[in-house]
Amino acid sequence: MPSIANLAVDVLRTVEGADKATASRAAAEAWRASKGLMAIGNGLPPERPSRPLKPELLPPNEMPRRRGQSDEARAALLHAVLHIELNAIDLAWDMVARFTHLELPRQFYDDWVKVADEEAKHFTLLATRLQQLGYKYGDFPAHDGLWEAAVSTKDDLAGRLAVVPMVLEARGLDVTPAMITRFGKMGDTDSVDVLKIILTEEVGHVAIGSRWFLYYCDKQKLDAEKFWQQMVRKFFKGLLKPPFNTDARSLAGLPPEYYLPLAKIDPIKETKKG
Repeated sequence: MPSIANLAVDVLRTVEGADKATASRAAAEAWRASKGLMAIGNGLPPERPSRPLKPELLPPNEMPRRRGQSDEARAALLHAVLHIELNAIDLAWDMVARFTHLELPRQFYDDWVKVADEEAKHFTLLATRLQQLGYKYGDFPAHDGLWEAAVSTKDDLAGRLAVVPMVLEARGLDVTPAMITRFGKMGDTDSVDVLKIILTEEVGHVAIGSRWFLYYCDKQKLDAEKFWQQMVRKFFKGLLKPPFNTDARSLAGLPPEYYLPLAKIDPIKETKKG
């Protein structure tokens, strides 16, 4: 029986998005089916996961704006989320494989395998919806910001937990409700249904990140709030961007006192308040 670290590396080395999602779900099922017998093993994840030739990767500030209500406009927006989900599959399996030397509890691997399985489910749901609109993954450009965060935290579990689930995935909790509203106004109930599934399950993913960050802080006898802010300042470029979905964030174990001190303040709004 292969170890979960071996299976994680196999997923990371899978090239095509649909194949990666299939491999992710199969690895998760094998882990569950072993009923605790599969070894964790030792991981040697690649510096970067394997990816298809498309989409073209652009800097975030060069990404085209996604406007309008046409099938193409809707597909472009869904494609952006689809690309995030592909990264999320790799980020979850990289979490499984990269930190095996730290002798973490088995529950840590249970949690991140669950995340990887659900991210693969999200990818498949979005890819199917994109296909219904006449498009596929790779038809629009995308950016590489998510994996840049993985590279910067590759040697730091606390930094990875602080930035990837608790900053980047938490951002998804902030922006997805507006996307749901936007597609709802277009009458696109199929896309709304997919995005609602993603939003619900992403709360759980942020919660998993928060829980293991607190575990790390408890073990090291650190002030979790202050240490999280320290990690974000170290590994995340810039300030956190409001508005925040405070209800979903709090449900995920991320209270406002963590992130508001690191938030980008609009000086015009602040002046008007004064």
